[in-house]
Amino acid sequence: MPVTSEVHATDAAPEGSVLPVNELFASLQGEGRLVGVPSTFVRTSGCNLRCWFCDSYHTSWDPTHAWMAVDEIVEEVRARDPDHAVLTGGEPTIHEESFELLDRLADDHHLTVETNGTVVPPEGTPIDLVSISPKLASSTPTPERVPEAALGADDRDRDGGGDGHVDLADDWADRHEANRIDINALATLVERYESQLKFVVTGRDDMAEITELVDRVRDAASVDVPNDEVLLMPEGRTREQLAGTRETVAELAVEYGFRYTPRIHVDIWNDAPET
Repeated sequence: MPVTSEVHATDAAPEGSVLPVNELFASLQGEGRLVGVPSTFVRTSGCNLRCWFCDSYHTSWDPTHAWMAVDEIVEEVRARDPDHAVLTGGEPTIHEESFELLDRLADDHHLTVETNGTVVPPEGTPIDLVSISPKLASSTPTPERVPEAALGADDRDRDGGGDGHVDLADDWADRHEANRIDINALATLVERYESQLKFVVTGRDDMAEITELVDRVRDAASVDVPNDEVLLMPEGRTREQLAGTRETVAELAVEYGFRYTPRIHVDIWNDAPET
C-alpha cells in the first residue's frame, strides 16, 4: 500500500476500530537486533514529537494516511508471508487501536513495536520486542533544521517570504524538547518487555547524553539493561547521508561497548517508500 497523500490526518476518522495507516508492506527489518528478518510493516501516521531528521516525515511533519479498519489491517498482514510484524510510525502507541491490532496478531506473529518511548501500552499488551528510540537533544527542530521535503507550499509561503522553516520549528521546538524523554515510561517498557534502546547518533557530541540517559534508565528500572541492548544507529535518510556518519558511529560503538546497528534498507533501497 503506497503512501496516501490524498487523505490527511485532519480528516474525520470513520466509525469503528480504525487506524491512520501510512504504509503497509513486506520487506526486511532494516535496523536493530532483528536486522535482515523478513517482516510486514504497518506504519501508522501521527506523532507526538517532531525530530528534524525524521525519516518518515510523512507521518509527522506532513502526515498522510488512509483510514483502515483493524479487521482489514489484520487481513492484509496475514496475507503476506512474513511471520514477523512490525508496528511503527510515526508513533503507533498514541493510537488506542494499535493495541487492539497487536492483540489480534499475537497468536500467529512475532510482534515488534517501534516507539519513541514516551507512551506505555496498557498492561498485558502482547509485544515480543519493543524497539525504543529515545530522542536526544540533537533531534530538536530549529528554524534551520526542518525536513525540506515535509514543507508544503503553504508552509514555505505562509508569510509570503518562504520562511515556513521558522514557523514550523517555532511551533514544535518547545513541545518536542519538553516531551522527548520520559524516564518512568522508559523504565516501565524495559521492565515489561524484551527491549532494545536504539539511539540515532549524529556524532560524538551525542554520547554524553546517551550514556547519562542509559544510566538514568538503569537506575529507574528493576531489571538489568545490558550494553548489548543499547544500540547506536547512524543518522541518515539516504545512502549519501549515512556515508557521512556510519564510520564514526561504528567507532563509537566499539569505544563505548554498545552495539552498532546498520540501516540496511537505506543501503539497499536508499530513501524509497515501502522499504
